Amino acid sequence: MADYQTKDIRNIAFMGHGGEGKTTLTEAMLYAAHLVDRQGRVEDGNTTTDFDPEEVRRHCSISAATAPVEWAGKTLNIIDVPGYFDFAGEVTGPIRVVETTAIVMSAVTGLSVGFEKAFDAAEKQGTGKMIIINQMDREHVSYDKVLADLKAEHGSSIVPVLAPLGEGPSLRGVVNVLEKKAFEGAYDKSKAVDMPADIKDKVEEWYAELTEAAAAADDDLMMKYLEGEELTAEEITLGFHKGMKDGSIIPVVAVSATTGIGITRMMDLMANYLPSPGHLGLEHKGVNPKTGEETTRTTADDQPFSAFIFKTIADPYVGKLSLFRIFSGTLNASTVLYNPNKDKTEKSSGLYVLRGKKQIAKQVLHAGDIGAMAKLQFTSTGDTLCDPNKPIQYPALEYPLACISKAVYAVKQGEEDKVFSGLNRLIEEDPSLKIEKNVETTETLLSGLGEMHLDVVRNKLESKFGAKADLRDPKIPYRETIRKTVRVQGRHKKQSGGHGQFGDVWIEFSPITDSDADFEFVDAVVGGAVPRNFIPSVEKGLRENIVHGVLAGYPMVHLRAKLDDGSYHPVDSSEMAFKTAARIAYKKGCTDASPVLLEPIMHVAVVVPDEYMGDIMGDMNKRRGRIIGMTQVGKNQQVDAEAPMAELFKYATDLRSMTQGRGSFTTSFERYEEVPQNVAEKIIANAEKIEDEED
Repeated sequence: MADYQTKDIRNIAFMGHGGEGKTTLTEAMLYAAHLVDRQGRVEDGNTTTDFDPEEVRRHCSISAATAPVEWAGKTLNIIDVPGYFDFAGEVTGPIRVVETTAIVMSAVTGLSVGFEKAFDAAEKQGTGKMIIINQMDREHVSYDKVLADLKAEHGSSIVPVLAPLGEGPSLRGVVNVLEKKAFEGAYDKSKAVDMPADIKDKVEEWYAELTEAAAAADDDLMMKYLEGEELTAEEITLGFHKGMKDGSIIPVVAVSATTGIGITRMMDLMANYLPSPGHLGLEHKGVNPKTGEETTRTTADDQPFSAFIFKTIADPYVGKLSLFRIFSGTLNASTVLYNPNKDKTEKSSGLYVLRGKKQIAKQVLHAGDIGAMAKLQFTSTGDTLCDPNKPIQYPALEYPLACISKAVYAVKQGEEDKVFSGLNRLIEEDPSLKIEKNVETTETLLSGLGEMHLDVVRNKLESKFGAKADLRDPKIPYRETIRKTVRVQGRHKKQSGGHGQFGDVWIEFSPITDSDADFEFVDAVVGGAVPRNFIPSVEKGLRENIVHGVLAGYPMVHLRAKLDDGSYHPVDSSEMAFKTAARIAYKKGCTDASPVLLEPIMHVAVVVPDEYMGDIMGDMNKRRGRIIGMTQVGKNQQVDAEAPMAELFKYATDLRSMTQGRGSFTTSFERYEEVPQNVAEKIIANAEKIEDEED
């Protein structure tokens, strides 16, 4: 593979809804450039960028993959990004390192949720946007309708630059609006033809729109345009680049990835008109890790070296591969790599460009290029690598918050270490995963963006690391408390020859209502009814036993125990005897003190478009939730509610279904509340069943 200078590099992320052809489009480009011998199919599991066994099995992308395409003296660094929402974390890195987000949409389905999310992500990151209308060869498609819908949604910024000749089964070619040329045929057979008469007027109209949009992006060009002068091709390209950057121009191309019609012409446009990493002197902001001051780099070879790690691939055989984008300077085997995030100097064992899983060794990479390094010891996704003498640290990646959790258990006893070391390797690959130990339930919880997300992790654990894991609904950290005050006796007497055991206490149990304390012991003994040296044993006996409540074995909280009387035997009394007496009093007293179950209540913030508000509120009521407020958030509404943790395990999946993927939510712990009687009875019965099975 040739070396490409900054001006000849195009970094493009393919984003959009799942199933609309991003991987197929990438494959078609590779085939057109003669980089693969035959065009693979997602259905056959033989595409370049869907190489993971899970992707092959599921027929969809689950990880972002790079595919540099050499075309017309340029390298088109394509990053094929998953479209399914469970893998939204894979969007975070790629969109940070490209100049253009190419949003792929189907001519059949038109505007979709995935299109909206990709568009919003590109807007937030500030990349240029390009829209690729794919599947133009399908039955019942209408280019005019899709274009009208795009213009209705995004206004005059939508500019056709590659329009179809025919559509559906009669699709035969495309028209390049910028150059006013028509082409028929697919791939290498795409040849220039006379402009069809029935589209000439439309092409002139679109060209006028494009020229005006290009002029509007630059003050000097606008003056020239208003004075009636014709813009040159170079001036239109300049305005085109500026317009893409500020969002005033969104070029639209129409292709068919399966038949190859329009693919080579789209690649021509990408090579000739999409911005390079160094266009317009774009600056990348970071901080000097030694001084904390803001500093910048421009994407040029003569700048100090700096690169950003946007993805990690963990493989038990190949080792760790760190995918990066060079923001400034050049990289070769002698470049010193300093990681300011870890304050460590790194040494790479290899420099590559990745085309799917294929590693292409490189001697040097220039500013703006995308590559991979092997076996970096300290570096993680989101870290910066730079020149130690001119350090810079770029902002870390912000991943979407996990919204579903499962408890992880090793299927085979004794393989816990194998499971959890494998999980930690997979989290290196996908930082949108989180793993933590729940101190209260002692379970290890794996959290992700959806049920499919976690299922893929479980399968990868087995296929990559040979570790079988079981994912279960987490235990809910219920608690127990009492509602009334009782005074009971705990008496332990045992005679079995020789020294016996004797302990006798009177304890008043009452709920704590004047503080947040979970347990409070009060020594109210007078007259030596219980000797001073045995009173700590009574407290210790109570503290050891309140971890198991009297209803279902959950910890007892908000309990005050006042020891006010008792008796002892000068020979048979002991610390153990008084601990046992305290346990007897606890069991009896709390059983008689109207015990109740408490459950964790979560604050839920749900962000949805207005049209789903009724469904969201109705569903929240079914989950024993309460709506506590609503707020306008941009174009959406935020519904704030409180609901029991037990009712929210499947909420991520259900919300996605209710809102067609448009809704999102976050949760945080609010407080504990009493469980309704009918629900409590089921929880207690289930706890008794588990106890019987364990016995």
